[in-house]
Amino acid sequence: MTTQLGEGLTLHTDFYELNMMNTFFEQGISERNAVFEVFFRDLPFGSGFAVFAGLEHVMDYLNHLKFSEDDLAYLQSRTDYSDAFIDYLRHLKFTCTVKSALEGDLVFNNEPIWQIEGPLAQAQLVETAVLNMINYQTLVATKAARIRSVAGADPLMEFGTRRAQETAAALWGTRAAYIGGFNATSNVLAGKEFGIPISGTHAHSLVQAYGNDYDAFKAYARSNKDVVFLVDTYDTLRSGVPAAIKVANEFKGKINFLGVRIDSGDMAFISKRVRQQLDDAGYESAKIYASNDLDENTIQNLKMQGAKIDIWGVGTRLITAYDQPALGAVFKLVSIEDAAGKMRDTINCRTMLRKFQRRAKSRFGVLRVKMMANLKAIMLPWQMKPLIHNEVFICSIRTFRTSIKRLKILKPSHFYRRFMTKASRFITHHRYKKSKHMPLGVPTHYGMNIDAF
Repeated sequence: MTTQLGEGLTLHTDFYELNMMNTFFEQGISERNAVFEVFFRDLPFGSGFAVFAGLEHVMDYLNHLKFSEDDLAYLQSRTDYSDAFIDYLRHLKFTCTVKSALEGDLVFNNEPIWQIEGPLAQAQLVETAVLNMINYQTLVATKAARIRSVAGADPLMEFGTRRAQETAAALWGTRAAYIGGFNATSNVLAGKEFGIPISGTHAHSLVQAYGNDYDAFKAYARSNKDVVFLVDTYDTLRSGVPAAIKVANEFKGKINFLGVRIDSGDMAFISKRVRQQLDDAGYESAKIYASNDLDENTIQNLKMQGAKIDIWGVGTRLITAYDQPALGAVFKLVSIEDAAGKMRDTINCRTMLRKFQRRAKSRFGVLRVKMMANLKAIMLPWQMKPLIHNEVFICSIRTFRTSIKRLKILKPSHFYRRFMTKASRFITHHRYKKSKHMPLGVPTHYGMNIDAF
């Protein structure tokens, strides 16, 4: 990338991260080895999956992790940190190891999707930024994949920049949409930085500036080779499309008349009439573009109504993750080096299971745990059951098995309804197979890559 998008983000963190770093430093444990993992508890959008994104942004941030003199001067002016700690930050160099799912992988709730191992203070520092990047971009990529699943082979264009929450969200959200299956974007900077194809038409203001469709389209055709006319500024069927056809005829051989775009009205009805007008004029290959607050539900409804729309422009409901504004991923310490130099697990399985059972029981009723004779312990989360019946989670950590035996809840004779495990750290294998139970909205072109861990 020509722009170092991660540069200068070291202070993009919560104040409490620095306070904890200061404590670790003052108590002499800042360099102890520690392992943190990122996971989320609930699948977004009521989906059966999530699509992982944000890794490139995270790695760009980590590669530029360094406190500048301006950063240190600010901290000295606002805190009572010791000179020794400030000097520690001045010479801090990121030395942690990162393990992660790959961008575009299907990921699921209550299993680790990103892991960092290294000095305790360093790993703690990056929590806020890592969650900020992964939470948002995974949401957008998942939303994009859901839209792709109903759009089929139809081209999808990302139009959300003007509705995104500021410039960084627009830029990285565009990239996440591309990971999730979109074909192009209207964001020129995203095209430059990430190599995403750029595409666009024109706005209503062009037509308004000329006062009528014909003069506007004619002016646009004189200055652009590939043209798509926005035909619904005044009257789509009586003014917009006839003017587009007239200009296409006048400039035949001089422009590539790609099609027309509609941005309002009853799109199912209008698109059928527009298709008829274009075909009657000999432009069977001209495409009909549609925009205006589209998402997977709207697109599916339009397709069920037989809409003659070829290309979809999706903006607001994609870039803002409109249905669900937060993924809720968390960053948890799972293991740390003790005074003797041995790694100690920080998650007590027995406590975790009891805590989670109380939470799950209050939400879903009585729990069920399913045992299989050929495995020590197998959890079948209730959320995965509607997706496929061949979903298997194998927990192979010895301490976890011991804790389960002590709980005495995993006897073959005990069945509890709707069990969902919280012990995501101990998932070491995931077998995924297609089945007839695959629901609408699950893209089959993505592949699991748990081996990335």
